[in-house]
Amino acid sequence: MAEDWFEVNRELWDERVPIHVASELYDVEAFVAGRSSLRPFELAELPEVQGRTLVHTQCHFGEDTLSWARRGARVTGLDFSGPAIEAARDLAARCELDAEFVEANVYDAAEALGGRRFEIVYTGLGALNWLPDVERWARVMASLVAPGGCLYLAEFHPFSHVFGDEDFTIEYPYFHDEPIVFPSTGTYASAGAKTVHNRAYEWNHGLGAVVSAIIAAGFELEFLHEHDSTLFARWPFLVGERGSFRLPEGMPSLPLMYSLRAVGKRR
Repeated sequence: MAEDWFEVNRELWDERVPIHVASELYDVEAFVAGRSSLRPFELAELPEVQGRTLVHTQCHFGEDTLSWARRGARVTGLDFSGPAIEAARDLAARCELDAEFVEANVYDAAEALGGRRFEIVYTGLGALNWLPDVERWARVMASLVAPGGCLYLAEFHPFSHVFGDEDFTIEYPYFHDEPIVFPSTGTYASAGAKTVHNRAYEWNHGLGAVVSAIIAAGFELEFLHEHDSTLFARWPFLVGERGSFRLPEGMPSLPLMYSLRAVGKRR
């Protein structure tokens, strides 16, 4: 494993925070005016958040976190990027929302949050691929969940990660232990952005590995749903609009995202 994965990835994300805040994709002005960044399936699968404590790990600059706050959750966001946390606090102030944001490596979340436990532990899209050890991640999530609480995870489907960016040519392994090192100029929110930190370490955690890690950490799985749409135009031939893209009619369907909810701890 690359020993410098954490610093390399953090430098990449630190640099991209202001680009994302200014991007059309995140559309901060519309968010301040009331737009939610949550997906419809998330709202259907996690409907009761009013008055409940929620921690969002790997929260970036907080749009999803604050979207849950608007639905009445008492939210805390955690991210390893200092600029992201600063931007999240600024966004919360602009939206006049009560939220706490903490800078920390997700693996250090229990200590960084002072041992607190939450009724909902939420992890949004594009998080697990930045972590080398999914079993350790699941144990940390278990340490954050209050008795009777739940873990909710929405992620890009790992099957989609084996393909290249232009078509369905298989370019990457589904099963691997070592990181895939990507040259990463620009960013998904602004492809032409000028960037200096252009190397990224990523891991593709298979669906079986993620579910097994969650169960091994003591959770009981309530559901696992696979979705035929994704958040962005993963390939140039996808059709759709902001936040929902799918394969065109006439092409066989593929799983592009998944979501799961797991509860409790075995005693």
